Amino acid sequence: QVQLVESGGGLVQPGGSLRLSCQASGFAFASYPMSWYRQAPGKGREVAGSISSVGEKISYADFGKGRFTISRDNTKNTVYLQMNSLNPADTAVYYCKTTLYGKNYWGQGTQVTVSS
Repeated sequence: QVQLVESGGGLVQPGGSLRLSCQASGFAFASYPMSWYRQAPGKGREVAGSISSVGEKISYADFGKGRFTISRDNTKNTVYLQMNSLNPADTAVYYCKTTLYGKNYWGQGTQVTVSS
């Protein structure tokens, strides 16, 4: 079955960096776009960015432009979210997502907390 497992979250000071990973299994990873979302406490889930199946097209939400970098390694079935210059507003649970045959699949999420 389709599985997405995020990792790499944690507590980081303002201005710091984190690299999140999403390990995928159960589907032809290299054939599908992937997305990163986040959900802050008390807020809805919002997209952070997306990457096409072979990585030639990448898009970011405004809050991530210039700070976030999405990449993927199709040999490892893994998509990454490099986050730099983090600030408290980036505190959220971060999820990866893919869509297969019209159905969305989500990982369990990884908590990112930005605090001094």
